[in-house]
Amino acid sequence: MNWISNYVRPRINSLFSRREVPENLWTKCSECGTMLFHRESAENLNVCTNCDHHMAITPRERFQALFDAGVFTEVDVPAPVDDPLHFKDQKKYPERMKAARKETGEREAMLVAEGEIGRTPIVAAAQDFSFMAGSMGMYVGNAIIAAAERAVTAKRPLVLFSAAGGARMQEGILSLMQMPRTTVAVQMLKEAGLPYIVVLTHPTTGGVTASYAMLGDVHIAEPNALICFAGPRVIEQTIREKLPDGFQRAEYLLDHGMLDRVTHRKDMKDELVTILRMLTGQGPAIKGDLPKPEDVATPQNDAKTTPSKPTTEAEVKAKKA
Repeated sequence: MNWISNYVRPRINSLFSRREVPENLWTKCSECGTMLFHRESAENLNVCTNCDHHMAITPRERFQALFDAGVFTEVDVPAPVDDPLHFKDQKKYPERMKAARKETGEREAMLVAEGEIGRTPIVAAAQDFSFMAGSMGMYVGNAIIAAAERAVTAKRPLVLFSAAGGARMQEGILSLMQMPRTTVAVQMLKEAGLPYIVVLTHPTTGGVTASYAMLGDVHIAEPNALICFAGPRVIEQTIREKLPDGFQRAEYLLDHGMLDRVTHRKDMKDELVTILRMLTGQGPAIKGDLPKPEDVATPQNDAKTTPSKPTTEAEVKAKKA
């Protein structure tokens, strides 16, 4: 009886007991509702394998796919005052910041890094929409200025990936002041003769669109990205008219001359490398290095590698004869 209760019953219970599955193993596509396995989604750069919808991607994940071998160096960004206006709505501003940092593992809504893509050295900056909707605050302004200064110092192009809901409400007028500050930073690049390329991702709205996101030398967007100042719902309520299908989406803006390209996320690195090397006067992109040829034992190689013996006077006279 002890054998049954101590061994058999626990064994049966373990076979039929409910196993806990981690919540982060599956991701649901927000466009078609398909459940995607996390490894499959990561390998496809967070693009739905069913409907090709471009889901959100963090700056670190983007940089790991963008830079050669996923290697990059972060650029230091000066930290501003934490709560300059002592703002409070439903929660205090420091509490919201603490929750966002815990959820994302990042310090703020923008990450700045430098490295090489296709052997082309660049400085890159990317906004994190999961961090308080990628809102533009003083830190984002400092990050863009730090990225521009680093690009000018190192004489490298700057590539910026925008994703934001606009200015950060909790910083009020100080957030809106980042619009002219970032415009000055972009002007620094233009005066130095360095390319500034902007990749607009979903969504890019508000004061971000009205400043640094639309000041690039080349504007590229991901498919179906929402790019606007005021959203479609606000416009419809204001003019009391129905907007056309796809209004303010990347493809619509491309057709109306607001964008230069709409590029799939998988093709983004090659597209950037090609454009950057053209703008900086470099040759075609290097796809890979040929392996070093191995030494093969052939009569020609043996003749080249075998050291010749010193020639005597008798041999010289015999050759002349």
